[in-house]
Amino acid sequence: MSTRQAPLKVYYDGACPRCIADRRRYEKLRTRSDDSVQWLDITGQEEQLRQAGIDPYQALTELHVQDSQGRIHRELDAYILLLSRAPLLQPLAWLIGLPGLKPLLSWAYKRWVLRRLRRAGRL
Repeated sequence: MSTRQAPLKVYYDGACPRCIADRRRYEKLRTRSDDSVQWLDITGQEEQLRQAGIDPYQALTELHVQDSQGRIHRELDAYILLLSRAPLLQPLAWLIGLPGLKPLLSWAYKRWVLRRLRRAGRL
């Protein structure tokens, strides 16, 4: 008997080679190939993002994931939700959610993203 998970919508930067590579790695690590994760490229989708209640600048600088109830999860909370869907990545989801580690990882993530966007001339 199969237990189907409620779908997630992942808003990712399809113009970012690293983001595309991370998506591919995630898809390879999923033990099931189902459609419980829908990937939406945010590139040029400002109006659609606004309609979903997502600020386009924040979508560019933070991962956003929408759960099946329509709630938007941002940055590390989005990663934790997404990673918890792949059994091999569940320990990583737990680790990055640790109270002492999460703020440090959040700070490093923001710095990395802003540096990447500046180098690409996208800020």
